[in-house]
Amino acid sequence: MDRRSFLKITAAGLLAGGTQRISAPFAALAAPDFGADATIRHSIADSHFHYADFLQKTEGVDALLQSMKAAGVDHIMFSGMPLVKKWDAAEPEEPKYYLDDNARAYWYSATDFVVARRFLELPSQVRSRFHPFICGFNATDKHAVMHVERMLAEYPGLWQGVGEVFGHRDDLTNLTYGETARANHPALDSVYDLAGQKNLPVNLHNNATSRNRLDKPIYVYEVREALARHPKTVIIWAHAGLSRMLDLDQTAYTGLLREMLARHDNLYIDLSWIIYENYVQLSGQEPRIRPEWLTLISDFSDRFMIGSDNIGHFATYNQNILKYYTLLDALKPDTARKVALTNFLSLLTRVGGDAPQGPIPSPS
Repeated sequence: MDRRSFLKITAAGLLAGGTQRISAPFAALAAPDFGADATIRHSIADSHFHYADFLQKTEGVDALLQSMKAAGVDHIMFSGMPLVKKWDAAEPEEPKYYLDDNARAYWYSATDFVVARRFLELPSQVRSRFHPFICGFNATDKHAVMHVERMLAEYPGLWQGVGEVFGHRDDLTNLTYGETARANHPALDSVYDLAGQKNLPVNLHNNATSRNRLDKPIYVYEVREALARHPKTVIIWAHAGLSRMLDLDQTAYTGLLREMLARHDNLYIDLSWIIYENYVQLSGQEPRIRPEWLTLISDFSDRFMIGSDNIGHFATYNQNILKYYTLLDALKPDTARKVALTNFLSLLTRVGGDAPQGPIPSPS
């Protein structure tokens, strides 16, 4: 069954028996109205988003849709969280985030079932804006591909990507049970292969280096190997390989990214999370984009995308989207539209079969 047929069937089922469970706010949540708020000037595809946090908690779809509307987000990558933070008996207070204490985190497959259920509960006029990704597998387990296969079989036609896959991730790597996850781990080879066969882009988090090795990005080779071994698999390198306390020489680093983008046409980059304000953008009273980043994004305008990287809670969602206006306003209009919206959607269209349903609005 293809995705279009699947969506027709699930929509009919919802209309027949499930719509009474959908809360009232959905009715007003069509695509963003760019005339309603003068601050909204771009239609956005949020290419990096987690419906759940590290406790698998969330404020829910109603709150998310309200936040999307306020920020001008027309499409969103819809994924769970592959890890759960453990509340150790030794800790007197419940952690809210993985950095709150020294307790470990563990892999959590049920997150994908939650995402699938929430997606299927959406009314048809909203569902086409959500793009579910599979993430609930242990990235160091050579059986990981079996979970992806199960999700594809359980919900045929629903999934549009894989990820966020966690590889090297500074403190979270140190806090996660088991061996170290990495982009070139043997457990991921079969996942990449399956993703390539099923035309599913893979969103991959793998830090370029460790915080004490800023002179030489020691983990980049892991990403290079994954790209080279799986040339038919689209890999979106989350956060451009940067993270907290990875203040590399940005001229040298953008040069490295330029070489990788030129060599690997299956490499894409998302500029989500704190790396945008910490590295891509120059701070100051009048924020502007570092010239080396602006040139790189302009030269590879088909390969960059933006995302909020919000995790389950949406108080900061608006600022995590609107901050990109500094970049979008600095780019040529056609390039800005690619980075803001169509680069992410074109991956789903090109590799996923059906294009997202409904027109993609242009900013007025």
